[in-house]
Amino acid sequence: MLRRQALALGSLVLGACTLGGWSLWRKKGESPLLLSARDDAEGRHYAVGYRVDGTRVFATQVAQRCHDIINHPERPIALFVARRPGTESYLIDLRDGRLLQTIVSGPHRHFYGHAVIHKHGEWLYATENDTTEPGRGVLGVYRFVNERLEHTAEIPTHGIGPHQVAWMPDEETLVVANGGIRTEAESRVEMNLDAMEASLVLMQRDGTLLSKEALPQQMNSVRHMAIARDGTIVTGQQFMGPAHESADLLAIKRPGQPFQAFPVAETQLQAMAHYTASVAVHDELRLVALTAPRGNRFFIWELDSGALRLDAPLPDCAGVGAVADGFVVTSGQGRCRFYDCRTRTDVAEALPLPAGLWDNHLHLVQGPQRSPA
Repeated sequence: MLRRQALALGSLVLGACTLGGWSLWRKKGESPLLLSARDDAEGRHYAVGYRVDGTRVFATQVAQRCHDIINHPERPIALFVARRPGTESYLIDLRDGRLLQTIVSGPHRHFYGHAVIHKHGEWLYATENDTTEPGRGVLGVYRFVNERLEHTAEIPTHGIGPHQVAWMPDEETLVVANGGIRTEAESRVEMNLDAMEASLVLMQRDGTLLSKEALPQQMNSVRHMAIARDGTIVTGQQFMGPAHESADLLAIKRPGQPFQAFPVAETQLQAMAHYTASVAVHDELRLVALTAPRGNRFFIWELDSGALRLDAPLPDCAGVGAVADGFVVTSGQGRCRFYDCRTRTDVAEALPLPAGLWDNHLHLVQGPQRSPA
């Protein structure tokens, strides 16, 4: 997407979920740490951490633009992963924003913006492109040695152009959204739109393929995912086909069932403008949320019934993450918002976070990270 310009937003009328206000966390004595990538007005790139109550923890300038973030399960550190076709990812101390390490992709490789850390905290897997065979997907395998990452191996993703990787609930089985698009090194230009091979892959940590499924439309790129505790996989797509065609931009794989379209009405599909950014599942409330920044829309559905809960205008809505009572959403052109999904009223207000210039993803870390002594 084009780099965003910060714009002022007026009030927003919601149809189903309520924006409950940041004071909710103050009352409960908890304020998640929101991690994301941001740019400034001059185009400089930052890895940032803010409490949802508005407190800035850090804003660390980095050389390359980042995409998604993953935190270590035991240590107060997180990896800010380079946006495709970036070659640098950044290991950051969450207590003060100190840059601990710049991880450079190997020869003929670049990052695709996503990674996961194994539950025991020793291994990290990052989606990468093999530029000697453009688009051949691999997971770079890295090992934590103290608070540094060392590249040890790579395993195939059994597809082209891998984007997001995630864990199934057993935290041993990997899920990969292979976008299906070939790109050259240092390029975001699509090389194979007439021969795309998008797929959803389940695989073991050693690279063994368990299953590989595709949606009916060849030019529908599977990009982002959210995994529910019961093993339900929800994916968001980006359609690369003709503008007049409709595409299934939200899909689902329930346990024991095939990968298939989520029941989204044509009105909402058209409003997405063929592009989705982030998807999140709220396990307790059994909801799924989706951002569509090109269509300037934010959506929430009932995960089990497929019923639409919210269809709201939100200019350049970016990252979305589940919190105790709903969702937090960032905006590339406006204010960040908290949607309290416990009640149904029409009141809305913004979070006290900086407006605009947020990247397409956010990552929420529950619990405090103590400042260093």
